[in-house]
Amino acid sequence: MGKSIIREVLMSHKVVTFGEIMLRLAPPNLERILQTGTFVATFGGGEANVAVSVAGLGVPAAYVTVLPPNHPVADAVIAELHRFNVDTNCIVRRPGRMGIYYLETGANQRPSKVVYDRDYASIAIAPPGTIDWDKAFDGATWFHITGITPALSATAAELSLEAAAKARRRGLTVSCDFNYRKNLWKYGMTAPEVMRELVQFVDIGIANEEDCQKALGVKADVDVESGTLEVEKYRRLSERVLGEFPNLKIVAITLRESHSASHNGWSACLNDRQSFLVSRKYDITNIVDRVGGGDAFSGGLIYGLLTFSSRQEALEFAVAASCLKHSIPGDFNRFSAEEVKALMKGEGSGRVQR
Repeated sequence: MGKSIIREVLMSHKVVTFGEIMLRLAPPNLERILQTGTFVATFGGGEANVAVSVAGLGVPAAYVTVLPPNHPVADAVIAELHRFNVDTNCIVRRPGRMGIYYLETGANQRPSKVVYDRDYASIAIAPPGTIDWDKAFDGATWFHITGITPALSATAAELSLEAAAKARRRGLTVSCDFNYRKNLWKYGMTAPEVMRELVQFVDIGIANEEDCQKALGVKADVDVESGTLEVEKYRRLSERVLGEFPNLKIVAITLRESHSASHNGWSACLNDRQSFLVSRKYDITNIVDRVGGGDAFSGGLIYGLLTFSSRQEALEFAVAASCLKHSIPGDFNRFSAEEVKALMKGEGSGRVQR
């Protein structure tokens, strides 16, 4: 498919994502939180990361959230999203606060750590009906959400269900990264109680093995702590997920081999009910920042499914996009489609391009 045809295909689509975006504060130079005298301030959040990723790949993207009014940091968030060509016209401003998360980046055998400070954020206390979904989905063909947003609060769960149901009624393709965050599910409902209802509206599920088990309650007999992966077990896991959710057309599972905080193997598999596909594996030996890597995979998969005739190519594109994200500090992926395709073709030596 030629570049002009691909552009025409992409411009005929519009991806809408919904979730929380936060101020990210991280010590520089691999320092610990109690060691540093400086924090690097950026922004991040699962669904915002996906919107930035797909916009950078050339797909029109819009991001929907709830932010506090008359708040300079919230204003800066919107300005930053504009810089990445993400449409923010349906962001709602309501009372509450900006969420914050602190990231301590790990190295070697020291794991990365995340500390959340997001209670009473505007999106967490916004009631159903806050967002005009007809307006938000006007002209849209795709809706993406994650399991992080319904974990924030009971009202955020209701907003998430409201959005997914509306998207399904309007005929949008709905994708969901099942992202399980144990530190967020505190309001009385378990993740499976909420997520199994949400997934009824989903076409394309994205997950790792923990998400399948803890977000959906689907048994996963896989062991990622061993440092090696048994792909056949992931085939069975994907079949279980598809068996329990007949509405799902595709489930994609990322496969991370954690040798250390700095050294991971990275690949993925995809089951579309017709075939089980496994991607090339990348050996990432000097991770700069893995936060947002799964969102880069989601953004890459959306792009790939929209542009490639082969689902194997779509999967390879998603894995390559996510692999590159591991080399970039911050939540956002900052690679073009051509750069991702170059890695797919084997141009991963890191040599200077002149």
